[in-house]
Amino acid sequence: MSISKTMLGLLEAGPSHGYDLKREYDETFGIDRPVAYGQVYASLLRLLKHGLVTVDAIEPGDGPERKRYAITEDGVADVEAWLAQPEKPDLYLQSTLYTKVVLALRSGRSAVEVLDTQRAEHLRLMRELTRRKTVGRLADQLICDHALFHLEADLRWLELTAARLGQLGREVAA
Repeated sequence: MSISKTMLGLLEAGPSHGYDLKREYDETFGIDRPVAYGQVYASLLRLLKHGLVTVDAIEPGDGPERKRYAITEDGVADVEAWLAQPEKPDLYLQSTLYTKVVLALRSGRSAVEVLDTQRAEHLRLMRELTRRKTVGRLADQLICDHALFHLEADLRWLELTAARLGQLGREVAA
């Protein structure tokens, strides 16, 4: 996820300080991965350099002066273009798991154990996400649903691969 684009989008609601942007980012998008203050301020400096934000006000404080940032017209146009652009789907065409299965087959180790271990980890994470959905806000529920759908697809792949291990083993040996 682009932190700079997200900060720019958050500024569309109105001018804000870096500290407040970090808090809003963490509450809305960073539940599992809060953004570091350094990333926030580095992003704001880049946006300022490119004319996508401006310093709306400078307020004295106990420590350094507090800058309040506002989005510019170019910044609004940038957010609009970013939102209109589709994200490239991640196809996992060279997944680490596939590599482990093939290497297990090549070395004579148990590819079934590799798949079973991964299946157990997927199921554990699915249980955790399902529990999290029951207590989370709608935004958290939607994020969990997204992850669960991906995990379900991975489980289907694990089952398909397990069913084809004999054939894959013959191809790897050839």
